[in-house]
Amino acid sequence: MKSYLNSSEQPHSTLPVTGILLTNLGTPDAPTPTALRRYLAEFLSDPRITELPRWLWWPILHGIILRTRPARSAKNYAKIWTDEGSPLFTISQQQTKKLQALLSQHFDSPVQVALGMRYGQPSIETGLEQLRQVNAQRIIVLPLYPQYSSSTTGSTYDAIGDCLKKWRWIPDLQFISHYHDNEGYINALASSVRHHWDQHGQPDKLLFSFHGVPRRFLDAGDPYFCECHKTARLVATTLDLKEDQYQVVFQSRFGREEWIKPYTDETLKKLPKQGVKHVNVICPGFSADCLETLEEIDQENRAYFLESGGEQYHYIPALNAQDAHMQALANLVIQRAQAWSLKSTDVLQSEQEQRLLQVEKVSKIQS
Repeated sequence: MKSYLNSSEQPHSTLPVTGILLTNLGTPDAPTPTALRRYLAEFLSDPRITELPRWLWWPILHGIILRTRPARSAKNYAKIWTDEGSPLFTISQQQTKKLQALLSQHFDSPVQVALGMRYGQPSIETGLEQLRQVNAQRIIVLPLYPQYSSSTTGSTYDAIGDCLKKWRWIPDLQFISHYHDNEGYINALASSVRHHWDQHGQPDKLLFSFHGVPRRFLDAGDPYFCECHKTARLVATTLDLKEDQYQVVFQSRFGREEWIKPYTDETLKKLPKQGVKHVNVICPGFSADCLETLEEIDQENRAYFLESGGEQYHYIPALNAQDAHMQALANLVIQRAQAWSLKSTDVLQSEQEQRLLQVEKVSKIQS
């Protein structure tokens, strides 16, 4: 007989809560080969990440990649690791606390924000369990991927479904699949760029570097490539940039197949020869700084540009837990929650009392 998880310890006598599940990709537990092997095994076993048949991919993953890549990746993580741990995890915790504070100020009814990582800890299942324990009867899932891709947002949806199919009471669910053209998000990015320019001056070119995906994803209909370009165009328009003052590029490719172009590293090697000596790089697809921004962009790609003849290179940090960013995310949640017409605490308490009376009546009848 199949057993399902109950909604909470006392589902009929506690106030219903609106849960917000904030999700991101995840991070290893430590900058060590062992931790990286565990993290990469989970990450690269996701069929959304690698769409090759299991019979073909499994020998490559376990026979080659997991034997060689963890040690190399551990060295890169060690370059950015802090006393508090992984930057992505630390920043995600800050984002969760700030979003909790903003939403608690806005709503009269109970709201609980939980954090869940697609890979690693705290897992999506852990985050959902936290919401189940407080009797979350409505849940808004906010993956921190502004641009939709099957390999990120789509994979998150898979994980949510795998968890909720174990629950007895499936909550009302809203899923924010992307916010690449959201006004608050665009303005936060533009404000971040302006702030950097006020301190360091405007560059010859602003690069918008997004995480790459295989070209076949685009050919198969994934909207990611187009949404990246729209984000960059809207930010550039807000900044009054001309077409030759900015460029969209893609980083972090893996394997031998073609990925969406142009590539960030190759572009940075060519720009100095084209007369571009001062460049800024911003990564709008990353809601929090992580290995791909702090090591790959701010260190590795900086070296490519300067070694090729560039003179000034600046990485503009991710929005992280900046006030404008967090307010934009809060507004996304608030807009979605309006469909539920969240009630005041007084009304909810009255309904709670009525439910308790009903439970007592049922108990008397059954006894």
